[in-house]
Amino acid sequence: MTTHAPQAAQAVTLPTTLDEAVAALTAVPAAVPVAGGTDLMAAVNSGQLRPAALVGLGRINEIRGWQYLDGHALLGAGLTHARMGRPDFAALIPALAAAARAAGPPHIRNAGTLGGNIASAAPTGDALPVLAALEATLIIAGPGGARREIPVSHLLAGMDMLRAGELIGYVRVPLLHAPQVFLKATGRTGPGRAAASVALVLDPARRGVRCAVGAIAPMPLRPLEAEQWVGSLIDWDNNRALVPEALSAFGEYVAAACIPDAAPAEDGSVAQLPPAVLHLRRTVAALARRALGRALS
Repeated sequence: MTTHAPQAAQAVTLPTTLDEAVAALTAVPAAVPVAGGTDLMAAVNSGQLRPAALVGLGRINEIRGWQYLDGHALLGAGLTHARMGRPDFAALIPALAAAARAAGPPHIRNAGTLGGNIASAAPTGDALPVLAALEATLIIAGPGGARREIPVSHLLAGMDMLRAGELIGYVRVPLLHAPQVFLKATGRTGPGRAAASVALVLDPARRGVRCAVGAIAPMPLRPLEAEQWVGSLIDWDNNRALVPEALSAFGEYVAAACIPDAAPAEDGSVAQLPPAVLHLRRTVAALARRALGRALS
């Protein structure tokens, strides 16, 4: 399990149901759940983590698929990136499928899971801005068969954390039946690792645009004012028309909201942002502009 010599024997539990996994975590509070292990095992191999016990989630079939439920898609937390990247899933939630296909090389996509992407909450997690833009909710499994729902944004922002013995069981995603786009720029941050990403979805029922920017902050950022502004300019009754100038303005609006100028000094002067930050702002603007253009085309 690791390239380093283990310091102590690790107990491994392999439950076959979600409630069995919760019971195992409750019985051994120091145990760590593991699904694909793409983040966990990297931490173990680097010496950053030495779990006392592991609870493997790979045999829990109930969280490895997805189903329709009251205008939503109920996605199992054990869905792999490879599975989400397939055409049938892409027809359901295109932006999440695009993020899954961009999640890295094949061995990462085959192992990494949706729930792991959320639980590790790495800023560069490709699924996170998509789930934020879709306003997805998490179904959390707890001791005694308990279930509770929280918005995915609350977990990522630290507003509502997983409690002892709890696991992410499912992700509930509204089906908008409208264009949605995921784009990312990788830069020099590593193979497939995002330097910045943008998820954008249209919501015709609300006549609105939802946008989330990932990788540039500890959690995905929602430029709400930019969303409201561009949503008011789109002609929803005429093929969602929008003047070209508004596309560029939207990109700049999103970038400025997510990467604002430095605060004025006491003398009123404003320091210029470092070149690297300015480059990142231009990258976010370009991604947001292109994402909206593709969604409206």
